[in-house]
Parts: sequence; C-alpha cells; structure tokens
Amino acid sequence: MVSPGWQAAVVHNGNLPAGIWPYPAEQRLGVQLLRTPLLTPYLGPYIFVPPDMKESKHDGFEHDTIAALLQQLPGAPVWHMAMPPGLKQAGLFSSAGLDIQVKQTFLIDLLPSQEALFANLKDSIRRNIRTAAKEITITSDAAYLSQLFDLQKNTLDNKQVAQAHTLQQMQKLMEACITNNAGALWVAKKGDEVQAIIWNVWDAQTSYYFMGAKNASQGDFTAMSALLWQAISEAKKRGNTIFDMEGSMDPGVERFFRGMGGQRELYMVLKKNTSLLWKLVKKLRK
Repeated sequence: MVSPGWQAAVVHNGNLPAGIWPYPAEQRLGVQLLRTPLLTPYLGPYIFVPPDMKESKHDGFEHDTIAALLQQLPGAPVWHMAMPPGLKQAGLFSSAGLDIQVKQTFLIDLLPSQEALFANLKDSIRRNIRTAAKEITITSDAAYLSQLFDLQKNTLDNKQVAQAHTLQQMQKLMEACITNNAGALWVAKKGDEVQAIIWNVWDAQTSYYFMGAKNASQGDFTAMSALLWQAISEAKKRGNTIFDMEGSMDPGVERFFRGMGGQRELYMVLKKNTSLLWKLVKKLRK
C-alpha cells in the first residue's frame, strides 16, 4: 500500500528461508532508487535464525545472510533505507559502500504486568493519564483521519516544514490497516472537541506509534499521554511483545517519548548517491 511496486531478495538455508529483504522498485528521471517508501518507518532485511542454532553463531549467520541478500539487490546508485532497530551489521554495510546515519527510537517491553508498565512511566505522564480518565473520552474511529492530517499540517506549518505525504496516501494505508486488522486511530475528545489523535499500527510481534498530533490549543500533553497509554495497553492485551515509539530526534518529542518508559534503541539509515543527475536534483531542491 505504500509502494506502487516492490520486489524481494530471498536467501535460503537448505529448504528453509534464511532471510528476506523487500524493496521498492522505483525509478525517477531514469535513476534507480532504493528508498524507504513514504509512511514506512523501516525497510530492511528480516533474518530467520534457526531455532536450534547456538547463540554464539547468530551474528555470523545474520552477517552471511545479509551479505547474500545484498548481492541480490539491484545496483542502484541512490540509497536511503532505514534499517529495523536491533540490526547491527554496520561493518558489512560500510564495506558495501554505504554511508550510515544513526537515528533512535524507544522500545517498550510489554512482557511485564500492566501495573509494572504503568509504574515505569514518568510521574508527569501518570498524572496526565489519571487526569485524562476524568476529563477525556477515548474512542477508536478511522473517520477522524482527515482531522489527524489537518492537525499534523498545522504543527508542521508552524515549524515551516513541508508535509511529506498526502491525505490520499494516508487513506489508502488506513484502508489496508482496517482490512488486515492491523491498525487503529485513537481519538481523545473533551466534550465535542478533539484534543489529540494518534495512529497505531501493529504486526504479530510489535505495536507501533505510527503518527499523531494534538490540538494546538492544548498546551499540555494530557491527551497524548492518555492516547499512548491506551495504545500500549491494547498492544499488551493483543499479545504484542514490543511497543515501538518510533522515536524522534526532536529534543521535545524525544523527552516526551522517553517518559513513556521505553529503552533507547539506535537504528541505521543506509545512504548512497553516486548519480550526478540525482545530486543535481537534490541540490536544486534545497
């Protein structure tokens, strides 16, 4: 839903898959690009480590599998791909001629009890959640997607930052989330007024804070705190084991996310640009 066309490199270990690396089949101005599509936090290899393999051999198996996957990827002159958190084969990617940018997220382990998760929140976050329980109603309603888009746009306009995606792209992805029972739009309202909205998506293991925004008239993060706690609580009920805050490099957002009790995790963004034409395009866009 986030890419008009995609392919995948696949490596086998005997009759079983050892690794898979999906990638978008994208060209612009005749230049082949390997980029993480819009509205896609990470897009990198997934490694199927054999369950009976000794832990001491896991890293070598991952290294060799990714090396084999890299050989199958097209020789695109332009790369900009965000790897999943936890992937640490930096040396392999560097030797393949890729530059590495480090970003961060915050991962919450959902295995502890609900009470332990709540206790691990920052004091101010717990106060916000308790306040919200008395004042705010939270519902799941995908019909508010256009309002989320508008709230996001207002925030970005104030920062003089262009919005990278369109409402139509968001709607297409939301339709896929609903069809596959893989997402929800949580809406916090005080009376009839929307206070904040977040979009939560998930797979079998991980639940993600995908995007969100609050009403600019609300000075504090009471509604956002309550919405994130709602998403975390639902993820635990669903059986997810990790909640990924998809952390920001923005200091204010980082501080708020850190208060939700997650552990900081770094991830790599692989970059390359050996195309003179694409270098010119990037220069003209600045």
